[in-house]
Amino acid sequence: MLGLHSTALETAHPVTSSSPSSASPVVRRKRVLVIHYSQSGQLDSVAEQIVAPLRADPAIEVHEETLRPLAPFPFPWPFISFFDAFPESAHLKPPPLAPLSLTGDEDFDLVILPYQVWFLAPSQPVTAFLKHPLAGRLLKGKPVVTVIACRNMWLLAHEKLKGMLGDVGARLIDNVVLTDPGPTLATFFTTPAWLIWGRKRGFWGMPDAGLSATQIRSMGRFGRALRDALHGDLERGTGPLLAGLGAVQANARLLISEKAGTRSFFLWGKLIMAAGGPGAWPRKPLLLLYVVFLLALIVTVVPVSLTLQALLRPLFKGWLTKMTAQFECPSGSATDRSHLYDD
Repeated sequence: MLGLHSTALETAHPVTSSSPSSASPVVRRKRVLVIHYSQSGQLDSVAEQIVAPLRADPAIEVHEETLRPLAPFPFPWPFISFFDAFPESAHLKPPPLAPLSLTGDEDFDLVILPYQVWFLAPSQPVTAFLKHPLAGRLLKGKPVVTVIACRNMWLLAHEKLKGMLGDVGARLIDNVVLTDPGPTLATFFTTPAWLIWGRKRGFWGMPDAGLSATQIRSMGRFGRALRDALHGDLERGTGPLLAGLGAVQANARLLISEKAGTRSFFLWGKLIMAAGGPGAWPRKPLLLLYVVFLLALIVTVVPVSLTLQALLRPLFKGWLTKMTAQFECPSGSATDRSHLYDD
């Protein structure tokens, strides 16, 4: 499991022959920065599968930076605290982080950024890092691989994250996405039950919340592919390193629902933030009112919207195909290289 501190390997010593004049040149090891925050621990498990092949390679140095908010987010989340996080999440206004172990002067060859989706936006700790003064110094010009683990809606959250990466001058070269395998309507209930009450096991005939163990184990192929790419200096290029490995399958049919949800979170979030900062008591009645509104939306509007979208899908086939291809960039959904890296 990834720890709460940075991990650095000692500098390798070059192998030399008995003759000083024939000494081999020093080979600089590749340096990889892994920036992560996991509330439930699931994303740490995903990241560990990717990072393990890199950490095991003596030619690669891995620095793991765990993000720690000054005011920690609990898990499980108390009911009101869970919903109290949505206004700042939607508006990309996170609380500050505890001091990082990085100084900003480090030089990395590759950056791996796993993140969760909170209320259709990147999680607050990851947003806080990308808005941190050190982010520009660490990420400017650097190739970044993002890794998403979420319920199922990540399209607009990733657009927001791409915007923040662009603001600090980073280069997004790959994106890996893992989503809850359960049915969409079921996850509306199983995911909050897990986050708020810690109940991961399914109930009322619904599946378990979160990713499956098989999904998590399969992430090792990306670590092995990144290891080989680093050995070939491919991170210096402009193309993806994880193409052909089934990195992401986008569901553009969720885009309409995501846009409606994002607008709802933004407008209600603005109203709730006007009542005070996180934890302020005047926010609580507004949050409860929003919960009632959200439940009514899920029970009434969402099923109707999904039905209408299914009926109208043939008319929007071309648009859906275009949007799917756009959101699957840069890594894509093709699996032609998977056999090279599967266990």
